[in-house]
Amino acid sequence: MGPITALFWDVGGVLLTNGWDEGMREKAARAFGLDLSELERRHAPFFRDFEAGKSTLEHYLDQVIFHCPRSFTREQFREFMFQCSQPHPEALALAQEVARSGRYFMAALNNESLELNLYRIQRFELTRLFTVFFSSAFLGLLKPDPAIYRRVLQMTQRPPEQCVFIDDRPANVEAARRSGMQAVHYQNPAQLREALKRLGVSG
Repeated sequence: MGPITALFWDVGGVLLTNGWDEGMREKAARAFGLDLSELERRHAPFFRDFEAGKSTLEHYLDQVIFHCPRSFTREQFREFMFQCSQPHPEALALAQEVARSGRYFMAALNNESLELNLYRIQRFELTRLFTVFFSSAFLGLLKPDPAIYRRVLQMTQRPPEQCVFIDDRPANVEAARRSGMQAVHYQNPAQLREALKRLGVSG
């Protein structure tokens, strides 16, 4: 099998809070006095194109939020979306340890809309951790589609058994394993540290 040479990290749910998931939309509904059931109904047809980079944030907001007059501005809502993003300091510190070792190719592999992804990369200085960002908005593919894992392996030319994928969603983890990658279902930083240690990965 050989030693682990590459780590692919999910971002939302591991290193940071999720970007725009159901919990965030619920917070937005409370903050702006929106009908959550209507928000979810309007969100459903658009979220895949939104996260695959086929729809802009402005188009999403037009269809999901500003399809009728509102008492708040587009800028206020957009700012709320961005400010929902918060770091998970312990997980980030662990990723930084591994990155500083210089032993591993480090990349992000995540589902995220273009504008939120770019904001989060800059806001949390993720370029300090990762050489490349395999984001759904860049690739036009979403986890757990098997094609996204094949694409990443082809682009990096890494043997799958020498790659570790880290994600908090079981479906994404199972899809990575089916591609031949080592995979860790993230639960907390201590559990992740132990899982990486078992795979021979250290900072």
